[in-house]
Amino acid sequence: MKAAIYTRFGPPEVLALHQVPKPEPREDEVLIQVRAMTVTSAECAMRRGEPLWGRIILGLRRPRKRMRTLGTELAGRVEAVGAKVTRFRPGDEVFGFTGFRLGANAEYVCLAQRASLELKPVNLGFEEAAAAVDGASTALYFLRKAGLRAGHRVLVYGASGSIGTYAVQLAKHFGAHVTAVCGPRNADLVAELGADEVIDYTKEDYSRSGARYDIVFDTLGKSSFAQARTVLTRQGRYAPTTGLGNTFLSLGTSLSRGRKVVTGMSVDKNDSLALLKGLIEAEQLRVVIDRRYPFDQLAEAHRYVETGHKRGNVVITID
Repeated sequence: MKAAIYTRFGPPEVLALHQVPKPEPREDEVLIQVRAMTVTSAECAMRRGEPLWGRIILGLRRPRKRMRTLGTELAGRVEAVGAKVTRFRPGDEVFGFTGFRLGANAEYVCLAQRASLELKPVNLGFEEAAAAVDGASTALYFLRKAGLRAGHRVLVYGASGSIGTYAVQLAKHFGAHVTAVCGPRNADLVAELGADEVIDYTKEDYSRSGARYDIVFDTLGKSSFAQARTVLTRQGRYAPTTGLGNTFLSLGTSLSRGRKVVTGMSVDKNDSLALLKGLIEAEQLRVVIDRRYPFDQLAEAHRYVETGHKRGNVVITID
């Protein structure tokens, strides 16, 4: 089978397709024929070996052998199952998340039946299903952790990206008033997704708007608690998806009775995938795909994602 492998940190060109042995499922695993996957900003950072502290996990000088095939989101068909598998059977169409093991950038991958894996929504193709995993579940995770309730005022910074497009929709679904921050070319998109107000970050600094929000959800890591606290309510929450410094701020503010920083990692996605599947099948959640690339153009997809201007998701397809 073909798999995308990189043996050194660097630009998109370090990615190359190689022929490798097809994996065989263990007794508690399923073998998935991958039909679609995505490219995320997080994977681009891994490929570059960034942030530097992340190399403790990825490898200090070069990628560890077990992490040389990137990819976290996938959709495909179960080809075989181990003897102890009861959740799935051959022929099932699934979508899921590989987590820290990575490996979705391949024609086949094995996942434990207890992994973040679910039958894909019946009304989505493989491409859309692959794009409905990490961004959507991460948005759901942070909104829940920030204590989202009906009637809350929520600001989504980076509203047109993968996490952002889902955050706007999910916050609206749960009854919030949503303000979306994005560039001018994406204003119409986020309005279509349900944003009540749109701030063009090229013209206005949200932290000087004078408005008040219960949650500021920073999907890009380009804002800060210092900025957010000027517009947060007394019990408001700043929820950034990245930044080691925010982890320390979270620990410090957890002792406060006022504004807090909430951080974390959305890794176990089983419950979230089941909920998201229901919303998608009820046509209450829309998947936004910017571009699609064939597997042999994976490096080009990485190059595009690194521009920082993708709308929603970038998908890789395997025929």
